[in-house]
Amino acid sequence: MKRFWSGRVRDMVPYTPGEQPRDRRFIKLNTNENPYPPSPAVAPAVAAAVDGLRLYPDPECLALRQAIAQSVGVLPEQVFCGNGSDEILSFAFQAFFDKGEAITFPDITYSFYQVYVKYLDLTARTVALNEDFSLPLEAFCRDCGGGVVIANPNAPTGQAVGAEDLRRVVEANRDHVVLIDEAYVDFGGESMARWVNAYPNLLVVQTTSKSRALAGLRVGWALGHADLMAALRCVRDSINSYTVDRLAQAAAVAALGDRAYFETTCRQVADTREKTWKRLRDMGFDVAPSKANFLFVRHGTIPGPALFDGLRARGILVRRWDLPRIQDHLRISIGTEAEMDALCQALGELTAGQ
Repeated sequence: MKRFWSGRVRDMVPYTPGEQPRDRRFIKLNTNENPYPPSPAVAPAVAAAVDGLRLYPDPECLALRQAIAQSVGVLPEQVFCGNGSDEILSFAFQAFFDKGEAITFPDITYSFYQVYVKYLDLTARTVALNEDFSLPLEAFCRDCGGGVVIANPNAPTGQAVGAEDLRRVVEANRDHVVLIDEAYVDFGGESMARWVNAYPNLLVVQTTSKSRALAGLRVGWALGHADLMAALRCVRDSINSYTVDRLAQAAAVAALGDRAYFETTCRQVADTREKTWKRLRDMGFDVAPSKANFLFVRHGTIPGPALFDGLRARGILVRRWDLPRIQDHLRISIGTEAEMDALCQALGELTAGQ
């Protein structure tokens, strides 16, 4: 019954997050979480922040913005913080895209983009990825109209585009915002952060959820021209000025300050990804090249649903979408070496004799 629902949500199909199991223990390779804990600096920073919980957090996240700015090489006024990159993305869709002008993004990408379009009554223009799931760059290297959104590396495919190619996209769309979603960039992609000074229409969105193992605290940020940051603040302060709590700000500052740990764990994940990529290829799987902390795989003869169900029965969760072109693909997050050994053993059992 939807008697009291507004017209905006009555026919909505919301984003479906990956399963967070409660009934049993699984090897959890379905939500691209980091297999390693946060920096050792995080826990004491959070503990020290507890005494301040009676006070509201800094709505401008100044200390956090300063830490981010130092980390990526921009000014604090070129940083906007939010409750995870998903909130940043939702603010950006409200701040920079208008009704009547289509937003261009790939047909296979982060599914939240279509949800934002529907919820905000916007229009999307999707461009089909190439057969190998690479980005058809030339389709974006022209004036696309109402704005461009590109996840780089892309989700769920894991494929990445170089910064010079993305600069061509930004230059071709100078009259509209080009949003580059870099949730997975730290595992081998090339960030566009160093170009935000050159292009007033470039917005780069990043997160602590993946590479800094803080998915449970929800901290994300945008990088761009100060005018873009002002628009994001306008949206935020029209909804909720206190979006990043004290503990999350303290944790993120501590994590950003431990560069050595960050680089070590990112390298571990990338090394495990490359080993697993080769193992799965040797087992007969079609595996897309990846610069993210996951792999996008398909078997030549066994349907995706059978593999998905078979892995779940063996205590391993992965992600699958019942959508055109990718219904037989699985997105597999990179876990520890032991977890990936268990995955390969299970897939070997499921594909034996094929």
